[in-house]
Amino acid sequence: MKGIASACGSVTVVNAIALGKGAAFAIDLGVDAKVELEEGSGDIEGKVGDSSEDSTLVEMCVEKVLDRFDVSGDYDGKVETTTDLPIAVGLSSSSAAANATVLATAEALGEELSDEAVLDIGIEAAFDAGTTITGAFDDASASYLGGGTVTDNEEMEMLNRFDVDPDLNVLIFVPDSQSYTVEVDQEKTETISDQVELAHYEALSRNWTGAQTLNGLLYCAIFGYDSEPSLMALEKGAKSAGLTGTGPAHVAVCEDNKVEDIKDCWEKYDGKILETKPSVKGAVLKDE
Repeated sequence: MKGIASACGSVTVVNAIALGKGAAFAIDLGVDAKVELEEGSGDIEGKVGDSSEDSTLVEMCVEKVLDRFDVSGDYDGKVETTTDLPIAVGLSSSSAAANATVLATAEALGEELSDEAVLDIGIEAAFDAGTTITGAFDDASASYLGGGTVTDNEEMEMLNRFDVDPDLNVLIFVPDSQSYTVEVDQEKTETISDQVELAHYEALSRNWTGAQTLNGLLYCAIFGYDSEPSLMALEKGAKSAGLTGTGPAHVAVCEDNKVEDIKDCWEKYDGKILETKPSVKGAVLKDE
C-alpha cells in the first residue's frame, strides 16, 4: 500500500505571529512525500530526505490519518520526504511536508479526505510536533490550494483569496543560517501588531505587494535582521520584497527584466539565491 503526493512551499505576505492573522502565496518549490503501509502494530518511521532533520511532524501526520480512519493500530508505516525547499528559512517547508504526507497517507489507504480535513490534520500534527506557534493556516492553505490566501489563523478561517501572476519571478535570498519558528519571542512581536494589521488589511484588499513589503520590513526590525537585501531589491525594480516567515530568507517578486539586476545586488551577501515562480496548482497526488 503506497501513496505519493507533493505540496508547494509558500512565501509570506503577512506573518501571523504578531496578529494571529496572515497571508501567503504558493511557489513552485515544494516537498514530495512517499508513504508505505503494511499490516503491523502501528510503528511509524520517518525520514526527511538525506538530512538529519527531526521527522516527528511527518510521522505524526501518518498517525493522525490512520487514526482518522480508525486503523491506527493496524499498520506499520514508512514516510520519506524529499524537497527542493531549504529547511527552516521561512519557505513553509513544514506546512508543505505535512500537506504532502497527509495526502499520501490517505492515498496509501485508498481513502479520500476533504481539503478542510487535510489542512486540519496537518496543522494539528504541526502543533503536536512543536513546529508552529500560530498553526500556520496561512502557509498551509497556500501550500495546499495554490495561489494566495488571506487567513485568520486563530479561527482557522479563510478570509480571502488572491491571484499572483504565474509569469512573475520569485527570487529568494537564503543566508547561511536557519530560523525555527518555535524559537521566536512571540511577545516581542506584539509591539508591531498595529502596523501588521495595516499590512493584513492591504492583503485583504488584494494589494499583496504592498502588504508583503510592509510586513517584511516590520519583521526585519523586530527580529533584528538586516533589511538591506529587501530594500536593494526594491531599488532595482522589484514589485515587492521582504522577509519571509520568521526569516532569515528575503523574497523579491519581479518581472523578467529585473531578475539579473536583483541577483547582482544580492551577490555581495553570503548565501544562495533561488529562482522560482508563483504556483497555482497546490498539492497533488503523484505517480511513482
